[in-house]
Amino acid sequence: MKARYRLNTWVGMLNLFTVNRLLNLLARVVPGGFSLRLILHRLRGVKIGEGVWIGDDVYFDEDFPEAIEIQDNVAIATRCTLIAHTKGVGKIIIEKGAAIGAGSVIVCGFEQTLTIGQGAVVSAGSTVLNDIPAFTLCGPPRIKVYGQVTVPFRDAATFDQFRRGIRPVRVKSNGTHPGAS
Repeated sequence: MKARYRLNTWVGMLNLFTVNRLLNLLARVVPGGFSLRLILHRLRGVKIGEGVWIGDDVYFDEDFPEAIEIQDNVAIATRCTLIAHTKGVGKIIIEKGAAIGAGSVIVCGFEQTLTIGQGAVVSAGSTVLNDIPAFTLCGPPRIKVYGQVTVPFRDAATFDQFRRGIRPVRVKSNGTHPGAS
């Protein structure tokens, strides 16, 4: 009988997935950005170098943790997400000295190797789908002013009342919006 049809093969895989998910959950909530979180992720199969710091609630791929490699002296801030598979397994490599800002999402596709270069800085709230060159700073577009609120959202009885209370913002002669920095 082939191994994939044996009950003990499925039970073993279920135990592996259960342990992996439990270790991932623990790593997201326990203290120890320089210590305990690293140990838990290493037990899951994530390749982690020396001097790495991982913030609170960082999610590393549950299904393919071995597809993530974090080199020495990397900092990954709070609530980042790293997914190493989309329609198949890829690989994420974060090179030495890189920093990932809070709330960033890093996703690679099938048979893709996504690399964040040595010393690169990814600013908070970024979505990374392609390689980031070494020693570069990258991030999402900055916040944009859409209008002036005359009826505060919490005070409006309906969304339509709030929407009707928004006034256009006049652009200053230098091309900036009032109140924008």
